[in-house]
Amino acid sequence: MIRTEDIYKSFGETEVLKGISITFETGKTNLIIGSSGAGKTVLLKLLVGLFKPTAGTVWYDDIDFCNIGKKEAREIRMEVGMLFQGNALFDSMTVEENIAFPLDMFTSKTKAEKLARVNYCLERVNLEGQNKKFPSEISGGMQKRVGIARAIVLEPKYLFCDEPNSGLDPKTSIVIDELIQDITYENNITTVINTHDMNSVMEIGDNIALLHFGKLAWQGNKTEVLTSENETLKGFIFASPFLQKLRQTAIENPQ
Repeated sequence: MIRTEDIYKSFGETEVLKGISITFETGKTNLIIGSSGAGKTVLLKLLVGLFKPTAGTVWYDDIDFCNIGKKEAREIRMEVGMLFQGNALFDSMTVEENIAFPLDMFTSKTKAEKLARVNYCLERVNLEGQNKKFPSEISGGMQKRVGIARAIVLEPKYLFCDEPNSGLDPKTSIVIDELIQDITYENNITTVINTHDMNSVMEIGDNIALLHFGKLAWQGNKTEVLTSENETLKGFIFASPFLQKLRQTAIENPQ
């Protein structure tokens, strides 16, 4: 579990986050949504330790992540996997080398042990046999799956995904969503996803936090999204006529 406790973050005179308290549950897909400028990216960077809060703290289970030493922080980071928006694969490395990179950096495993772990992760993301290809030789969706494989290669307890469906077609986006959700459930990971993708919200939103001008405007799950009377949520989610119709159907035909 990860939770933020009354988090504030300012850059100079600009206050970006204004008292955010959220719990991200273990074994569930926790989504952060909101318009551009709402504070989603800043919050995600605070969660992984790239920024320090102006006030408040971030808890990893019972550890105050904002007030620990370098050794303790490194130990937590060893348990963190990160899927970047732009994949962040090394162009000069093969798929196998990209996935093995965290193992090379943070473990003393033998070459055979590393290869076995890499191959397991490749199999888990349905990319068996793609070891020797370079990122430029595979599709965007395959690159994203390589990014997921690299993110889970150290068997993390916590997984952060920054806009995992950015640049992907709808069909591939569904594949990525389902893969992230399956990995979360199978390994009981605390997964936090920063997303604009409303399909992700409706399909895998176990816990959803809506940020609005730096504040927590709404929390709930994918079922509650459709029937909530929160005006900020309705204005954000139901901008399209299709989603407005979907909401009306859910209200008229509750399960």
